[in-house]
Amino acid sequence: MHSQGKIVVASQHYPPDPSTTAAIMAEIACRVAVDHEVIVLSGSPGELPASQTGPGKPRVIAIKNRMAGKTALVRRGWSELLFAARTFFALIRELRAGDVVLTVTAPFMLPYAVAAAARLRGARSALIMHDLFPDVLVMAEILKPGSLVTRTMRAANSLMFRALNAVITIGRDAEPPLLSYSGMTRNKIRFIPNWATLVPAARPLAPDNPFRKALSARFIVGLSGNLGFTHDPEIVFEAARLLKNEPDIHFLLSGWGIGFERLKQLQAEANLPNVSFVARVADAELEAFLAAANLWIIPYRKDVAGVSVPSRFYNLLAVGRPVALVSEPEAEAALTVVENGLGWVVTPGRTDQLADAIRAASRCDAAAMAERAVKAAAKFDRTTAMNAYAGLIDELLRNPDLAE
Repeated sequence: MHSQGKIVVASQHYPPDPSTTAAIMAEIACRVAVDHEVIVLSGSPGELPASQTGPGKPRVIAIKNRMAGKTALVRRGWSELLFAARTFFALIRELRAGDVVLTVTAPFMLPYAVAAAARLRGARSALIMHDLFPDVLVMAEILKPGSLVTRTMRAANSLMFRALNAVITIGRDAEPPLLSYSGMTRNKIRFIPNWATLVPAARPLAPDNPFRKALSARFIVGLSGNLGFTHDPEIVFEAARLLKNEPDIHFLLSGWGIGFERLKQLQAEANLPNVSFVARVADAELEAFLAAANLWIIPYRKDVAGVSVPSRFYNLLAVGRPVALVSEPEAEAALTVVENGLGWVVTPGRTDQLADAIRAASRCDAAAMAERAVKAAAKFDRTTAMNAYAGLIDELLRNPDLAE
């Protein structure tokens, strides 16, 4: 039986968009729709999968949206501003007092629109913090720490955090930077980590794996997914350069984003014999691809702690593979690696350390580490996360004074 207030999910990324954010928002919307009326304001046009349509599923309203490439910063910024504005007016139409609206930090203008619309309509609002802006832009050296844009965004954040009723973090390291904002209080913060989409179970290193069988090396180092402004592609390539005379070690790279364009440029110039590229892997082939490598790299720039968490991390653990994580030790993924003995944490910028970690991985007890990885992945469970989101939504619906 549905409660009085409805839930509105506002997201630029939603199926049929194939991104991780789209999958996460769809999972949450469908779970909450079990108990409540749910409307999704989506910026991703196209036909929904059959599993997300019909009775008891969210009602999806398309918001006009045109997403520019990540390298076209001006056009992308303008497109995201227009999407945020259109979403704001859609929320003004849809929201009523007592409703709850849930959104995510992509694009970065969207949470401001959601918080403002919810406050104007007497609704409650919650934000899933995947990336903290402008901190992530400062980390990527796109903005200067003391620039006018940075200071303006931080001032806007303080107002937004004051208006929001809840902020969901996916990493324990997010709390300190959030609390640096004057509008944020600890009682608004909820920690709900992301989850593995693959069933946790150690996959064997099969010689007939379609991604592995063309490679003669015994030890395969993998890199997969989106490489954005927060990632450091050059440390991966330079580690491959250091290891080019070790024929047992080969790098298998597949993904998208500005970082992968840089990797392809570097390979075109150097033509390293121990580096291979694979086209972006479809979801149906993801499990086989992740099982192809002995070790996976997640290469962050410095100062990642508190501003970004790699969602791909959990699926790497689910297939039973160790990771070499380039990051500060206090970052969420680094804490998980160290606490559970899942691989190596490498200082950002230290190519020599990454090369040493790869060498160490090639000599370690793979079976023991696979067992630990699968056990850790099982802790990051979809059902647990979905129940936590449902519980937070119920709390926001029941308690109008929550986090005021």
